[in-house]
Amino acid sequence: MGLWARIKRLFRAGTGAALDKVENPEMVLQQTIRDMRDRVPELNSSVAQVMATERLLAKNKENLEAQVVDLDSKIKASVKMGRDDIATAYIGQLQQAQLDLVRTSAQTEHAANASKQALKARDNYVLNMKKRTAEAMQLISASKQAKLQEQLAQTMETFDIGDDASTFNEMREKIDRRVAAAEAKLQLGSSSVDTQMQDIEREAMDIQLQDKLLEYKQNMGLLGGGSNTGGKQISAASEVTDEAQTLDQVLLNEANEQK
Repeated sequence: MGLWARIKRLFRAGTGAALDKVENPEMVLQQTIRDMRDRVPELNSSVAQVMATERLLAKNKENLEAQVVDLDSKIKASVKMGRDDIATAYIGQLQQAQLDLVRTSAQTEHAANASKQALKARDNYVLNMKKRTAEAMQLISASKQAKLQEQLAQTMETFDIGDDASTFNEMREKIDRRVAAAEAKLQLGSSSVDTQMQDIEREAMDIQLQDKLLEYKQNMGLLGGGSNTGGKQISAASEVTDEAQTLDQVLLNEANEQK
């Protein structure tokens, strides 16, 4: 292969690669659709001209047929009147009209066939154009979908899903640890010595209030024979109070030892 041929091949390859990068399939397909649609008026104009020629020839054929009938009548009239010279002239015109009629009839028949073929070609072109347009629209839609998928793929490549997952797991573990620590503190606070002491003191206060209420009722005479009962309740309350104080002292000692 010569040097010039290699240079030309290299130039064509570079030009083709550049066109492939610049060429937009959607724009090319849309322009193709526009070009096909622009040809429809031209085809309609050509078909109209062919049909006009057919109708003009058909009109000429009708005129020639009427002329032949008229010349035939004139020849017959001339013969009846004994004017052979005039009849002879009409016969010459009749022969020429008959020749023109035969030629015009053949042309009219050809024009009619041409009109049918032109209409058929126009209809086939329109049908093919619609088919190609539908295919082009599908290709354009596919091209747009492919472009969106490419953009989505590029976007997904910029995200590191693994790092996000590890971050979520780490934050979940920290939150779980905080929740567990809070629950443990709450449970420890509810079971502490101070809490138990407060419960005992509250119970002792309730007992004292009940004893005081019974004492008022007894003094007011609302309880019959209640002096012994009141005394027993008061002594019982005193014993409970002593036990409560003893238990408080034991709990305080344990708390001091733990500190």
